[in-house]
Amino acid sequence: MPTFKFEFTVDAPVAAVANFHHDTRILKKLSPPPIFVQIHHFEPLGEGSEAEFTLWFGPLPLRWLAVHSNVSVNGFTDTQKKGPLKQWQHTHRFTAVSPQTTQVHEQIEYSHKPGLHGLFTRLLFNKTGLYALFTARKWLTRWYVRQQQREKSTLLTKNQESPN
Repeated sequence: MPTFKFEFTVDAPVAAVANFHHDTRILKKLSPPPIFVQIHHFEPLGEGSEAEFTLWFGPLPLRWLAVHSNVSVNGFTDTQKKGPLKQWQHTHRFTAVSPQTTQVHEQIEYSHKPGLHGLFTRLLFNKTGLYALFTARKWLTRWYVRQQQREKSTLLTKNQESPN
């Protein structure tokens, strides 16, 4: 079974990276064009929580149901329960490199359906396609987490400046 691994750092504490990944809008935030996401149902991230969505590759839809497990501040796993691939298990792990830097480890174990059913996913979800997707996600994660950190810092500054 093919395995895809990807790692990158984010200039933020583990808690900030984990909080970002708990956002129910994350799939939309981390899906670069030409992929568009339609959310049907997305439960807050927790043990056994489900996310049902459609990934649109132009006019072509791929409907997906994922179940989350091993949820902690250090990461989680999403497993395809129903969807376009024969199997998909994506593990996200967050490791502190320093108090202000987090290493994000992505690992996907996947396999394709046989025949024509698997042809489309073989074109989209191969190592080259996944590398391009996760390179974009690296940049997007860094940008969104940086924005969250700025907003948090601005709120703390305003709270410290306001008289009681």
